[in-house]
Amino acid sequence: REFVICDKYLQQIFESQRMKFSEIPQRLHALLMPPEPIIINHVISVDPNDQKKTACYDIDVEVDDTLKTQMNSFLLSTASQQEIAALDNKIHETIETINQLKTQREFMLSFARDPQGFINDWLQSQCRDLKTMTDVVGNPEEERRAEFYFQPWAQEAVCRYFYSKVGT
Repeated sequence: REFVICDKYLQQIFESQRMKFSEIPQRLHALLMPPEPIIINHVISVDPNDQKKTACYDIDVEVDDTLKTQMNSFLLSTASQQEIAALDNKIHETIETINQLKTQREFMLSFARDPQGFINDWLQSQCRDLKTMTDVVGNPEEERRAEFYFQPWAQEAVCRYFYSKVGT
């Protein structure tokens, strides 16, 4: 829930299949480079009699980018990273709560639509779960039939049951 699974393009960029969400700004900062210089081709003619010649000039333009320094300080500060991680955890907890409430709502709506069918389905589900948890093997279809209880073991089971009730 706090990891990002990278697609093929992000894997090429970050050289990782998955990473923490809070690591993204640090990894991006290492990859950010100044942009390529802008080249403007312009013909400057000094003498009107000469043929036109092409010349290239590098013009440095300095611009104060206050937003960039603020962004860098924000992204690199550990307090901000901790705050982002805490908010991210809170988001995940909220999503989990929403999913639980959605499941409860669907449960109640199915009960409201068909109470009898819902109870029957729910009891069958609980029976399967109980058998799975207790490792009880049996055939529910066979256990529904009366012949199942006329087998020799049933008589002994009844005797043991009554003996345990009398002994206590």
